[in-house]
Amino acid sequence: MKKSLLIYGECPKIVKKTFRVMRAAFFCMFVFVLHSFAVDSNAQDAMVELRSNNLSIEELFKEIEKQTDYLIVYSTSEINSNFNVSLSKRKAVVADLLNEALKGQNLQYKFSDNYIVLRLDQAMEEKKPGKAIEISGTVYDKNREILPGVNISVITDPSVAGTITDADGHFYLKVPDKNTVIEISYIGFKSQQIKIGDKINFDIVLEEDVTELGEVVVTGYGSQKKASVIGAIETIQPTKLQYGSTRSFSNNLAGQVAGVIAVQRTGEPGSDNSQFWIRGLSSFAGNTNPLVLVDGVERDLNNLDPAEIESFSVLKDASASAMYGVRGANGVVVITTKRGQVGAPSVNFRIEHAISTPTKLPDYIGAADWMALRNELSDPSSLPYTQEQIDRTRNGYDPELYPDVNWIDAVTKDHAYSTRANLTVNGGSTFLRYALVASYYNEKGIIETDPSLAYDTDIKLNRYNVRANVDVDITKSTTLRINIGGYMQEHRGPYYSTNDILFNAFSRRPWEYAVRYSNGAIPHIESSGTSINNPWAMATQYGYKTNTQSQIQSLATLEQDLKMLTPGLKAKLSFSFDSYNYSWRDRNADPARYTPATGRDEDGNLIINQSHYGSESLGLGSGGNYGTKQTYMEATMTYHRLFGDVHDLDGLFLYNQQSYDNGSVQPFRKQGIAGRLSYMYDSRYIGEFNFGYNGSENFAKGQRFGFFPSVALGWLVSEEPFMESTKNIIHKLKLKASYGKSGNDNIGGRRFAYITTVNSTNGYVFGENKNYTTSGYTEGEIGTNDLTWEVSWKSNVGFELGLWDALNLNVDVFHEWRSNIFMQRQTIPNLTGFISLPYGNLGKMENQGVDLSLGFQKQLNKDWSVTFNSTFTYAKNKVTEYDEPASLAGTYRSKTGGGSINTLWGLIADRLFTENDFNPDGSLKDGIPNQLVGSGNLRPGDIKYVDRNEDGVVTTEDEGYIGGTVDPRIVYGFGASVIYRNWDFNVFFQGMGDTHRIIGGGNAWLPGTGNSANIFTNYQDRWTEENPSQDVFYPRLDASPNENNYRASTWWKKDMSFLRCKTIELGYNLPKTALSKIRLKSLRVYVNCNNPFYFSKFKLWDPELNTSNGTIYPQMASVQMGLELNF
Repeated sequence: MKKSLLIYGECPKIVKKTFRVMRAAFFCMFVFVLHSFAVDSNAQDAMVELRSNNLSIEELFKEIEKQTDYLIVYSTSEINSNFNVSLSKRKAVVADLLNEALKGQNLQYKFSDNYIVLRLDQAMEEKKPGKAIEISGTVYDKNREILPGVNISVITDPSVAGTITDADGHFYLKVPDKNTVIEISYIGFKSQQIKIGDKINFDIVLEEDVTELGEVVVTGYGSQKKASVIGAIETIQPTKLQYGSTRSFSNNLAGQVAGVIAVQRTGEPGSDNSQFWIRGLSSFAGNTNPLVLVDGVERDLNNLDPAEIESFSVLKDASASAMYGVRGANGVVVITTKRGQVGAPSVNFRIEHAISTPTKLPDYIGAADWMALRNELSDPSSLPYTQEQIDRTRNGYDPELYPDVNWIDAVTKDHAYSTRANLTVNGGSTFLRYALVASYYNEKGIIETDPSLAYDTDIKLNRYNVRANVDVDITKSTTLRINIGGYMQEHRGPYYSTNDILFNAFSRRPWEYAVRYSNGAIPHIESSGTSINNPWAMATQYGYKTNTQSQIQSLATLEQDLKMLTPGLKAKLSFSFDSYNYSWRDRNADPARYTPATGRDEDGNLIINQSHYGSESLGLGSGGNYGTKQTYMEATMTYHRLFGDVHDLDGLFLYNQQSYDNGSVQPFRKQGIAGRLSYMYDSRYIGEFNFGYNGSENFAKGQRFGFFPSVALGWLVSEEPFMESTKNIIHKLKLKASYGKSGNDNIGGRRFAYITTVNSTNGYVFGENKNYTTSGYTEGEIGTNDLTWEVSWKSNVGFELGLWDALNLNVDVFHEWRSNIFMQRQTIPNLTGFISLPYGNLGKMENQGVDLSLGFQKQLNKDWSVTFNSTFTYAKNKVTEYDEPASLAGTYRSKTGGGSINTLWGLIADRLFTENDFNPDGSLKDGIPNQLVGSGNLRPGDIKYVDRNEDGVVTTEDEGYIGGTVDPRIVYGFGASVIYRNWDFNVFFQGMGDTHRIIGGGNAWLPGTGNSANIFTNYQDRWTEENPSQDVFYPRLDASPNENNYRASTWWKKDMSFLRCKTIELGYNLPKTALSKIRLKSLRVYVNCNNPFYFSKFKLWDPELNTSNGTIYPQMASVQMGLELNF
């Protein structure tokens, strides 16, 4: 059936031409890098051609900076640059031009790396009378990076000429006496005044002045000054997201970014990506993941290496995300990658090696204790295990006949290793700038291997990332930006999944058989023709699987400044092409299997039988590959102008279109327009209007496009005249509010759900007993003609408060109403004859909460600085409308009863039965509802459930929503950083709250239920006749099946809240005086502990894992040592 799509044709010629441009630019970039390294030492001989022989000295400086890589720095208080020069030549090398221009001016200059430093000629300068003191020093930023060109002036005697720091951050100055006060000032940093006293050498650390810097925040489709941002936008320094020994970038988000809820459900290499949401979950049907944009293009967050990232912003409210229309309902993550800067090549290299071990593995009791417990629970007249068997097992009499196997230990190694390295090269001229980032990551797993085999089943992950960004100023007003990046990842692991291996390790009783016999035989248990696998053999003997994935990402952007038409007007055109490929291959083995040993013969050999002969060859199993392609085009016009120093106007308008092809019959396509208009009056009052008008081919004609507007208002109270007297206390106070609409076109269900499908397989059924059939076409799923996107209305109010130039608090309160949630109808009777009940946009939800961030930063003195950061996020959702039978409305079985998405389901446990609940014949006393949710007789110590429907009996009809959800409603984090001279110490804690999970229940085995399984070491915390307590972990244990006690219920609903120490790091920067001898700018060594410990009420396994019985690859703790150097 033909489908009406958004129409825009593919342009192969344009694509090919674009690739040729990219290829040429990429080649030029590498040539330039090599050239920059090669000619840097001779740059002072660069030729400069002037338009005229007669010009001002400042015009000469500008021409030198324009035509070379040099920046000229000097102190305006020390040097008078208001004079003209007359040169004999219009074309000469830099040194000759400066020698002639500065002749007779009492000035001298010095070439230092990429700087030309001007200062007064001290030999010719007139000295002040009196006894002068010569002082010196070095100026740094908070990271101990040198600051060249810093002004040093004498404020107690302005007649004394000041100076500036040279390219190494050093300065020398003669001052009148020890009562002299000098001022150190630098653009973007807070000025500092120092009294000389008896000191002659100074180490000075300047603090950044955020207000003066005019900090820029990356927002939707562009950037804005932070002061003018009134949406709920959270930014974080990429360096804070670089810790940890895992590949997945998303694992470092939890607790770091206010409003982001992230959970890591497994630690398996290659599968350890965190689930994360912005401000929680707001839909029970469609996609709930936020939109992730890398350099403006939709891409996967976890395919980036942290070293590639320049900025990281999270857009949380409608004013920030409405421009993305049908893609913005779940929030937006905006990432920009590193770009080149003017200057000599700067190289950063970082490498670290880690050793990791599980944070927590399940602890099981040994075989002897297992058998003893089973005897205790059994009929004394027919004990399953003899005392001799128990004693021989406990004493290790013959481990092959009386095994005692901890299967978790058998299938896992004590530790694993990982290595990470990245290289960044950054530099360029005023014409061309480049940034190169290359990264490598290697990680091994903890699943056991067999070194005797010719093949390797070890879990191995190798990942390679590369990115090259080039900016070329074609003209003074035209810039071409080329981004080329990608990655390749190789993964290998055992043939069976780690979940299967660990579940079987949990399922195997410790006394059944040895891991492997001394003669090499591998024991299994054959039952009814089915092999119950040996967990160790599953990990090591059945072959391996490999998969490879790779992606090439490209982006070309042409920017044009249109100030010739009107100041502040700019245009931009971008085109992106991404190609992804995935391939896999299985190599399976079939090892010989043997029955467990029953004894030894007269020669002492084990008595075993071969139950399966298998094959020694490694077979070629299944394999295949698939790929996807994505193209994206965007055309943007921006306008920013300041009128009369008080009217700040900022506007944006764009068109975009996207095509995604995964090999299906029709590609996925979207297109739309978006705009923003922002106005700020006198840096105090801000108003903003955003809109997105977007379309998606997933919906029927007439339903494809939608309008998504938002408005926001802000008030910078701290800029009011009446707040002037409080500036030394309150340096920032901003109030803000927003309201708007966004959408989600990834609503779940099948594609093109507005079209009715036709089935050609089952045909028709006739007759009273449905015993007559005939082939033919039948109606399949009924199409939804008015199918459309989910709609989200969001409101946000908040404030930003800054105190004492050190403390910053941001608080936002949010509320979201989500409607048009796509779901299958539940209220249509079966007698209507639908083969499949139709779908519709029927559901509604609400989500509300608060998120906040608190930061403190202070330079205590020249040696000490401290930083503290914390975040808190609370988000709670509820289902308000759901198409369900009317009989459920208002009951504990209704989804609209105030519960959240994924609310836990089960029975409500009242308490444990006591002897007083039973008659002498073992029946329940009158007034106590009978329980029919399990087989067998009830006894004291069993779980007593609530009869929720009050029909006098507990059945499955009493199951319903019992509150709590596995998705955390609270996520928080806090950390501190302390710098003392060359030492730095960092620590960060992250936690989750209001998160629950039903353990065991009907889908897992608990000790004493009659099933084959291991038993946790806390089994003594149970009800017994000797300990008839209600405050125990386990109810009465039983040797026979006791379904009553392992039903999903509030008894097994456990609080999975935790507080985790995410990282502890200690670093040391080697002194720059020592590094200068080996031509290094900086060298830092560090040791880091990742996930070293956590606190939780739940003790059986790591509470963050997605498991009800602990049988999943664990979270990993690691210790890593690293080295980072710059040159």
